Amino acid sequence: MTQPTAAVLTALSLEFTAVREHLTDIRRVRHPRGTAASVGRLPGTPWEVALVELGEGNLTAAALTERVVSWLDPEAVLFVGIAGALKSDIEVGDVVVATKVYGIHGGKETPDGFLVRPEAWRASHRLEQAAREALRDDPRAHLKPIAAGDVVLASARSALAAQLKAHYGDAAAVEMEGAGVASAVHLAGGDALVIRGISDRADEGKSHADEGGSQPRAAANAAGAAVAVLRELRPSRTAAAGRGGPDAGEGARPTATYGGDHLDFRGSTFNGPFVAKRVERPGGER
Repeated sequence: MTQPTAAVLTALSLEFTAVREHLTDIRRVRHPRGTAASVGRLPGTPWEVALVELGEGNLTAAALTERVVSWLDPEAVLFVGIAGALKSDIEVGDVVVATKVYGIHGGKETPDGFLVRPEAWRASHRLEQAAREALRDDPRAHLKPIAAGDVVLASARSALAAQLKAHYGDAAAVEMEGAGVASAVHLAGGDALVIRGISDRADEGKSHADEGGSQPRAAANAAGAAVAVLRELRPSRTAAAGRGGPDAGEGARPTATYGGDHLDFRGSTFNGPFVAKRVERPGGER
């Protein structure tokens, strides 16, 4: 039997390090095309965690999330990192768990201005419920929508800030990878959750906050929230020998099984003809 696997994805090395601090028995695995994962145990849980640093941006996040999902076949995908707050009642150091992720850069330029064409992906109900249970008594954890774009927001007076206020008024935080992750996992039919620690207020004070060490603190808080969610979450499927996982190579398939009166070769690959022989048993059995 194989341990159930959860994939935890990050954009930055400081986010990766914050999650890795919670894992034990870490080993490295590598996809044939070079993508690396650190796989370790999360003590006190049934989970094996595959931790991957993707890099920045929604496009990169989407492409590599699809690779991780098809390669490691995780039961759950968590994206963990830092973000800027969009609400005055959310402080630096708080954690926002995304109930919904907006992709904010779709739209149409017209003589009357920019008309938004928003996309949105809701959090997996299963993972959202685990987050609500795990973080219910934490006053600094907020389950709210977030906005994901392709630029760093560092001005409360910018056109982007005005767009967010006008068209994404319920978004509590802004970041740069959540839409890519959510889209890729949605297309794969999986469960995803985005968890962000607040490192700045997405305004002119961003650089000052970063210099004060807010990013590592926010990453640590997001990692702690992700661990709390995984401690609450229970595996939903039984792992079987031969299925994908952190030790499976690209394109791993289930092994053939004998079902009594037939062979089940679903998912198998043959490089030549397959030959079978019918055998008569005593009593007319075959």
